[in-house]
Amino acid sequence: MPRGRGMRIFVAGLIAALVVGFVALSLRGATRTGRADPNDVRQVALGQQVYAARCASCHGMNLEGQPNWKEGPLNGPRPAPPHDVNGHTWHHADVLLFDIVKRGGQAAVPSDYQSGMPPFGGALSDDEIWAVLAYIKSRWPADIRAAQEQVNQQTP
Repeated sequence: MPRGRGMRIFVAGLIAALVVGFVALSLRGATRTGRADPNDVRQVALGQQVYAARCASCHGMNLEGQPNWKEGPLNGPRPAPPHDVNGHTWHHADVLLFDIVKRGGQAAVPSDYQSGMPPFGGALSDDEIWAVLAYIKSRWPADIRAAQEQVNQQTP
C-alpha cells in the first residue's frame, strides 16, 4: 500500500471514529440534560396527559400496574409493573427510567430476558418522556421521592 494512500485511510478512519464518538456523547448527554421535576406544575400536567394517553393502558390510570405483575416466566415477559410505591420504579435513577421509556425495556435487561416494554422514542419527545417521569414522581410520598433522589445522586 503506498504511503499516501495509507495515510488517507488512517485519517478517514480517525475522522469516522471522532464522529461516532461525538454522536455517542451527544446522545448520552441528551438523556442527562433533561429533568423530571415533580414540583414543576406544567411538566407534571403534561406528564399526566401523556401518561393517560400512552402508559395507563398497561401501567394503570392510578399507576397500579397489571395484576400479578411479579409473576410470569423467569425470562419474561411479565405483566406491566406498577409505578406507585408498590412497584420498583423508585428504585431506579431517572436516566435509566428515561432510557427504558425511550428505547424500550429490552435496552435495560439481559439479552436472555424478554421485556414487554416497547420503545416510545419514536412516539414521544424527550420533553414528554421527562414529563411522564415527573408525573409519576409527583404521585409518590416525600420519603419515596427522597429515596429515589438518593439513587439519582449516586448515578453518574
